[in-house]
Amino acid sequence: MDQESGRILYSKNIYEVRSVASISKIMTAVLAIESGKLDDKVLIKPDMIKTHGSSIYLSVGEEITLRNLVYGLLLRSGNDASLAIADYLYGREKFVSKMNEKAKKIGMKNTIFYNPHGLDDDGEKGNYSTAYDMAILMKYANNLFDFREIDSTKYIMVQTNLKTYTWYNKNKLLTSYRYANGGKTGYTGKAKRTLVTSASNDNANLIVVTFVDRDAFNTHKRLYEYGFNNYRNYMVLNKNKIKFKNKKLYIRNNYYYLMSNNERENITYNINYYKKKNRNNQAGYIEVFYKNKSVHKEYIYSK
Repeated sequence: MDQESGRILYSKNIYEVRSVASISKIMTAVLAIESGKLDDKVLIKPDMIKTHGSSIYLSVGEEITLRNLVYGLLLRSGNDASLAIADYLYGREKFVSKMNEKAKKIGMKNTIFYNPHGLDDDGEKGNYSTAYDMAILMKYANNLFDFREIDSTKYIMVQTNLKTYTWYNKNKLLTSYRYANGGKTGYTGKAKRTLVTSASNDNANLIVVTFVDRDAFNTHKRLYEYGFNNYRNYMVLNKNKIKFKNKKLYIRNNYYYLMSNNERENITYNINYYKKKNRNNQAGYIEVFYKNKSVHKEYIYSK
């Protein structure tokens, strides 16, 4: 998926609903970041560490910032970190409700969350989604500065009142593929290997999602190379070159669309004027189409 436009460059079974394991934690991180409480100190309580699987090994009575819990969540996939985040912010039940609300709001139509970590055994229902929906989630998360900063971190040391942690990111692409800049790993016996990653080369920003792939990291590399070798962002609207009959009209932004060289002929656009300019000095908009499908609107302003 293209990060900017949401265009799908390659797909297979992208609407198949499956248990998704720990890539669920991308949504947990999004809610933590958007809470505005990243610098709050969280006191670790007994219920927060009653979990199994991957962990950052928090201790009762430990004080750790919400920001550092998100580091432990994304870098080490800490199930205890996910419970601490959920319990601190809203309580577990309400937090899961917020996860599902957010999923609907950003267009994840085939997703349901039952917990903040993705476990699907020992009485846990697991979280269910599609490759397409998880790409939408990663696209949304990548627009958050704190998510990008944390998710791209290869290594960090964290100090609390009780311990010093040393965390290396489980996303091997960050150290094995030069264009990689983020992602989240996942695995359970039921879900098998799940992986979401992002990478940037030149001005192309791509997202890859795979389920049930034992060789996921190499698959992601191959898909990125396919994308970077065959597509690039072409400037469709140039704010300095578009001229209107009324010389007082202009657009504020350039617009790029990811495509192959021979696809550029599929781009068309319409100019639509308002009868009266509105309060924001908007006089209309240019609508851009790819193969007759609307992909962008750029407002026209009056000087």
